Amino acid sequence: MKLFAVNITNFKVDGGSMFGVVPKVLWEKRYPADENNLCNWALRSLLIDTGERVVLIDNGFGDKQSEKFLNRFHLNENRGLESALGEHGYKTTDITDMLITHLHYDHCGGGVRQADSGTGYELTFPNAVYLVSKTQWENAMNPNSREADSFLSENLMPMQESGQMKLIEKDTAIFPGLQVRIYNGHTAGQLIPFIDAGDSIIVFAADLLPSTAHIPLPYIMSYDVEPILTLREKEEFLDEAERNNYILFFQHDLYHECCTLQRTPGGIRVKETFLLSGRFSRA
Repeated sequence: MKLFAVNITNFKVDGGSMFGVVPKVLWEKRYPADENNLCNWALRSLLIDTGERVVLIDNGFGDKQSEKFLNRFHLNENRGLESALGEHGYKTTDITDMLITHLHYDHCGGGVRQADSGTGYELTFPNAVYLVSKTQWENAMNPNSREADSFLSENLMPMQESGQMKLIEKDTAIFPGLQVRIYNGHTAGQLIPFIDAGDSIIVFAADLLPSTAHIPLPYIMSYDVEPILTLREKEEFLDEAERNNYILFFQHDLYHECCTLQRTPGGIRVKETFLLSGRFSRA
């Protein structure tokens, strides 16, 4: 199994939105902000090559949205999805499984692109099965008022219309070595992948834990639709991850790609941080 961090772009959003009720005087010690209160975040996917299947977990914003829309996020160090894959020797046609943790636009927008014909849309990964949780899909089709703007029809309907989308109904193994579990605090039906890399379990933390700065329990995004549920999910997950020495892979942490955990008098905290490539980009 080969694992690669796919660094698509960085983006900026308001720090307060990323840390909810935690005051800036506290969260800024863990994650810096600029003079406009904007924090810079990674938009990082994970590619898994088993030799038989090539799985991509999440695919970023994409590039089909308007300049006005994308400018809201102050994109920087923007490689783009295809270039980011190409850095590791892969093309969009190589992907066999497009696993989408949830359907907010920064996680799924790159899965659909403008058609080469110039009209309409087509799948970015024409040979892939698109894996989405059934609960998340139903939520996106009938969104609550807080999330409605995060679910864009041009990101979603081409997946359904293609016939290549598969809905996941419960915690399950996609194939030996790749399992997904459903978490509901951030958004209903978020899929969190657990990858068995032989001597370690790697967890793609997605928006359950956007960064190392979100490991302390009260550090919860204002985007989470059920923050009390997030609190409980985080507590249970972190306890399991620390006990089993899981490696956490962060999708949004600009400064730390991976970490392990340790138990301290103040709660579970970061033990060690490192790059994925230093350990797992191997045959």
